[in-house]
Amino acid sequence: MHARSITIRDPKDAELVKTFTFDLAYWSHDGFQKDEDGVLIPSDPTSKFAGQSDVFHDIGRGILDSAWQGYNATLLAYGQTGSGKSYSMIGYGANKGIIPRVCEELFQAIEKQKESLEAQIRDLLSRTKAPGGLRVREDQRLGFFVEGLKWVPCEDSVQIEKLVEQGSKIRMTASTNMNASSSRSHMLIAIRFKQVFLDTALTKQSSINMVDLAGSERQRSSGSEGDRLREGSRVNLSLTNLGNVISALADLAMGKKVLHIPYRDSVLTKLLQSALGGNSRTTL
Repeated sequence: MHARSITIRDPKDAELVKTFTFDLAYWSHDGFQKDEDGVLIPSDPTSKFAGQSDVFHDIGRGILDSAWQGYNATLLAYGQTGSGKSYSMIGYGANKGIIPRVCEELFQAIEKQKESLEAQIRDLLSRTKAPGGLRVREDQRLGFFVEGLKWVPCEDSVQIEKLVEQGSKIRMTASTNMNASSSRSHMLIAIRFKQVFLDTALTKQSSINMVDLAGSERQRSSGSEGDRLREGSRVNLSLTNLGNVISALADLAMGKKVLHIPYRDSVLTKLLQSALGGNSRTTL
């Protein structure tokens, strides 16, 4: 890895090398140690190791800045099972991820979580599970929304973190060869907050969406069979639909003629329509 470029070499063919360049690139394979609180930090001044605070500084801070300016903000964690999506988003132990760090900087919010699996939606903050899942409705003013989803008023970040932990425990997981705790569902955490400016009577309302997508994996390497194989196929199809929407939006941004943005092809893309194509600043 060099700066924002990552070079990958084929282990079976040393001459086959590919380099990819990104907006941001982080090194976390080695060069780290734990401090007295258990937080992972660089092992020495020359280490390239990037910890959770570095990722939040570069990505999470921008999400908050956009929300304060009145924009909706969305962060999508995408990657193969076991690549560290949930660790980056939620974290583990003292190494808090982007979600709890964002919550700590919000003074007032309303928080919800929802899980989409096999085209079904489950409210992770509700003790009862609706047969067949919650339904997605469409409103001319609101766009797509989940009917009957629970919203919880929160007074501080500690309360939000407890709700995130509660929802994470309820979230459905299934073991695969790729990752023993691999989640086979998408989890969306939404924080809605309103700013009222007393001197001008101006009101701004923003929504922050942080999405831990289900793992993207090849069925051959995951070792899935039966129901898990079919479930994996549905998850991969959902991610493919998301990719198709992003690709169409990218073509539109480059001035190409696009007849249709396929938001309606999956539950996931319906729920993310405003995040991807509306008044939103979105990071993948």
